[in-house]
Amino acid sequence: MTITFRIQYHTTWGESLRVLIDDGFEVELSTVNGILWQGQSNYQPASTEAPVSYRYAVYRDNRCIRQEFGAIPHLFCPSGNKDVHYLLQDTWRDLPLASYRFSSAFSTTENDSRPQMPLPVESNTQVIFRVLCPSGNTHKRTLGLVGNCKALSNWAASAPVRLSEVRPNVWQVALDAASLPPTFEYKYVSLCPDNDSVIEWETHDNRTSTVPALQPGEVYAAPEEEAFFAGENYKIAGCAIPVFSLRSEGSFGVGDFGDLKTFIGWAADTHQRAVQILPINDTTMTETWTDSYPYSSISIYAFHPMYVDLRQLPSLHDSEAAITFEQKRKELNGLPQVDYEAVNRWKRDYLKAIFLQEKETILASEGYQDFYHDNAEWLRPYATFCYLRDRFHTADFNQWQEYSTYRSEISEEFCSPESEAYTETSFHCFVQYLLHIQLLAACDYGRQRGVIVKGDIPIGISRTSVEAWVEPYYFNMNGQAGAPPDAFSTKGQNWGLPTYNWKVMEKDGYLWWQRRFRKMANYFTAYRIDHILGFFRIWEIPTHSVHGLLGQFVPALPMSVNEIQSYGLYFQKDFMTRPFINDFMLNQMFGPRAQEVRDTFVQHLHDDIYAMRPEFDTQRKIESYFAGKDDTDSVNLREGLYALVSDVLFIPDRDNPEMYHPRIAVQNDYIYRQLNPQEKDAFNRLYNDYYYRRHNQFWYQEAMKKLPILTQSTSMLVCGEDLGMVPECVPWVMEQLQILSLEIQRMPKRPEDEFGHVESYPFRSVCTIGTHDMSTFRGWWEEDRNVSARFFYHELKHWGELPQHAPGWLCEDVIRRHLYSPSMLCILTWQDWTSMDEALRNPDIDIERINVPANPHHYWRWRMHLTLENLMQQHDFNDKIRRMIDESGR
Repeated sequence: MTITFRIQYHTTWGESLRVLIDDGFEVELSTVNGILWQGQSNYQPASTEAPVSYRYAVYRDNRCIRQEFGAIPHLFCPSGNKDVHYLLQDTWRDLPLASYRFSSAFSTTENDSRPQMPLPVESNTQVIFRVLCPSGNTHKRTLGLVGNCKALSNWAASAPVRLSEVRPNVWQVALDAASLPPTFEYKYVSLCPDNDSVIEWETHDNRTSTVPALQPGEVYAAPEEEAFFAGENYKIAGCAIPVFSLRSEGSFGVGDFGDLKTFIGWAADTHQRAVQILPINDTTMTETWTDSYPYSSISIYAFHPMYVDLRQLPSLHDSEAAITFEQKRKELNGLPQVDYEAVNRWKRDYLKAIFLQEKETILASEGYQDFYHDNAEWLRPYATFCYLRDRFHTADFNQWQEYSTYRSEISEEFCSPESEAYTETSFHCFVQYLLHIQLLAACDYGRQRGVIVKGDIPIGISRTSVEAWVEPYYFNMNGQAGAPPDAFSTKGQNWGLPTYNWKVMEKDGYLWWQRRFRKMANYFTAYRIDHILGFFRIWEIPTHSVHGLLGQFVPALPMSVNEIQSYGLYFQKDFMTRPFINDFMLNQMFGPRAQEVRDTFVQHLHDDIYAMRPEFDTQRKIESYFAGKDDTDSVNLREGLYALVSDVLFIPDRDNPEMYHPRIAVQNDYIYRQLNPQEKDAFNRLYNDYYYRRHNQFWYQEAMKKLPILTQSTSMLVCGEDLGMVPECVPWVMEQLQILSLEIQRMPKRPEDEFGHVESYPFRSVCTIGTHDMSTFRGWWEEDRNVSARFFYHELKHWGELPQHAPGWLCEDVIRRHLYSPSMLCILTWQDWTSMDEALRNPDIDIERINVPANPHHYWRWRMHLTLENLMQQHDFNDKIRRMIDESGR
C-alpha cells in the first residue's frame, strides 16, 4: 500500500522531518517552505490485522534531535487491500490535550483481547475518523459518531455510527467518502455497550470537517481528535499515610500490605478515590532503628520484609512457637509507636520458620516460578546481597571482594540446594514473592473499588545498596545528594546518598530509571516523584561535609574569576574561598569557650585572623572528634565549629577548581559581613543572577533529556514534589509534560505570598495541608502564634479570639477549602482528616509528626492511634467525610 504523510511543523534552517514507523521503517518528508511537510512511501506492514503506529521526528545532520514522546503514537488501521493509497493528515502531538485522562489512574491501558479493527467498508474512497478518548476504568465506555448527514444519522441519537477501540483509548471508524457531503458537522457520543443507545454527548461544540477530493482507491485519515464528556470527573479526594503507620487488631506491631488493602476499603467506603503511601522498598542495612528512614533503600525493586502480612501465610505447625509469636505480636501491636528493631527481628524469625516449613511447596509452585523468572534480573543480585550482608554483618562492599564469585552467581555454593547460601538466598526470594502477591492484591483491590494507589519514587539510592554494588558506574560515590537551605532546614539537608552519573545513564536511554518506573507500574496507578528538582539539577555536597551549606548544583555553570570581577567584585582567592575566622567571631560564637577553640581547633595566622587546624579543617573530621559526645555543650561546640568551616564566600567547582560557585545562603554569615556596601551590592547581583537566572535554559534542557522518556515509560499518573528552591524553568517542564505540581498553603509558590491561595491552585496539581516532612495542621498551629493569627484573620477571614489550640471546626474549615479547590487531587494526611473530630483525633499532637527533615537521624515510627477496625466503625466521622467529598464535587 502507498502512504502519504502530511503535517504542519515549523522548522529552522538545517532541520528536516521523518516519520518513524514502529517496526523501524522510516519515511523522509520534504517541504518547500519549512512549514508544510509531506512524504510518500510504499509500506507493507507485517500484519494487516493490527493498527500501524508511527511518530514524527526532527533531524539535523542526520541525527534525531527531537521526536514525539507521548505514550500514545499516531495510529491508522489498514484495510488489507494492497492497492489502497492512504492520505494521513496529522498534527505534531507529544501528549493529548489532557494526558491524565489516559493514565492508568483513570482509564484502562491494556486490551485483554486483540484490537477491535474497524469493519471493512465496500467503497472506492473512504474517510477514517480517529479520536482519543478514555474507555474508562471500572466503567467501560463505547464511542459513537453522529452528525448532520444521512451517513451520520442526521443527528438521530437512535442510530449512531459505532467506533472501534483499535488500541486502549484510541478509537477509529471508516466511512464511505461518497456518503458524506463536502462539508458536514458531527459530534462524538458515549454509547451504552449493550444496545448502542446514546448515554452522553461530548461537551465540545459541533465539529466541522471538509474532506478533500479523493481519487478512486484513496483513503483519507483525518487528523486525530480528542473527545471530552461532562460526565468525566477527575477531581478526587484521598488520604496519605505510610504503610508502616497502619494499625489493625491483627497486625504485628507495624502496618502491612494486608492492612493497606483494608485501608483502601475504608477510603472507598468514604468516597475517597486515592490512597498515597511512602516508599516501601527494603532499607535493612544495619538492622537497627536507623533503617526506618524509607528514602534510603538497599534495592530499588525489593520491598521491605516488614510489610508481609503474616495472617495470609499458613499456620505454624510448631504450636509452642506459634504461642510465643502471638504473645510477642500482641505486645508489639499494643505499643503507641513502631518498635522498628523488635518488629523486624520477630517478623523475620516468623518468616524463616514458615519458609523452612513450606519451602518445598512454595518454591515449586507455578506462581513462585513465574515470579522468579520474571524478576530474576534484580532478584538474584538482591538475594545475594542480603546473604553477604547477613553473613558478614556489614554492607561494606570492600569486605566482600574475596567472595566476588558470588556477584556473578555462578558459585557452586549457590547452586546446591543443600548449601547454606542456597537456603538463605531462596529465603529472601521467597519473602519478595510474598510481598509481591500481597501488594498486587491490595492494588488490584484498589482498581476494583475505583481507588488510585499512589506510590513514591525516592530521588536517590543508598550508597550501600544492591545497585551501588552491581552497577556502580551509574553513580558518583564521591558526592552526597541533599537539598539547599529552605524552610525545613537552614543549614541545608545532607541525605548522604550518592548522586547520579547522568552522562552514563543517557547513553543507554535511561534504562535504569525506566526499569524502576515499570516495576512500580505493576502495582500503582499513580506515583510521586520525590524531589523532582533532582532531574534538573541535584544539590551535591562533598563527602567531607556534614551540613549542606558547602554544596553546589550539579550540573551547573560555574563562574570564572573574570566573570566574578565583571560584577564589580574584586576576587581574593584566600579571603573568599577559605574559612574566614577572627577574634570577634570566636567570641561571638563560642563565648566563654572561645579560648578553648583557639587552643584546640584553630591556629593563629596573623593579626586577629585564624585558620582551622589541619586535623579539624573539614566537618567530617570535626564529626569524628565529637563521636559519642552527645551532651548539650559538646553538640553546641561541634555545630559552631561546623559553621566556622562553612564560612566562605565561594566554593571551587568539583571538576574545575579554577571556576567557582557562590556559597548558598552566605548572606547570613560572618564572611559576608566583612564586605563593604559596594562589595555586598556586587555580590548580591552576582548571587541572584547565578541562582535565579543563569541556569534556567540550561536546567530546562537537562530535565527535557530525562523526564519525557521517564514519565512516558509507563501509563501511571505522574505527580512531582516541586518544593524548595525551585528554578523558574521547573514550571515550564511540568506544564509541558503535564506533571501534577504539589500545592501546600503554608509553602506558597509565589515569594510575595505568606500563604498559598487555595482557591487559585492550578487544576493539574495535588493540594494538601501538609506532608510527611511537615508538622500536622494542629502541630503547625501551635508553632508560631503570630503566624497562626495572620492565617486565621487574613487568609481564612475569621474574627474573634484566636484559638490557642486548633479546634475541630477550624480544622474542618481548612479541609473544606482544600476540597473545594480547583486541584485535580486533594490528598490529605490521615492525621489532618481526623483533626476535625475532637473526640476521635489523637490528643498527643507531637506524636503524630512523621519526619523532621532537619534531623538526619530521625526515627520514622508514627502509627495510627486507632485500629482500622475501630476506624471502620466510626460511622458519624465516616459519614461526614462522605458528605464533604460529595458536596465538593469530588
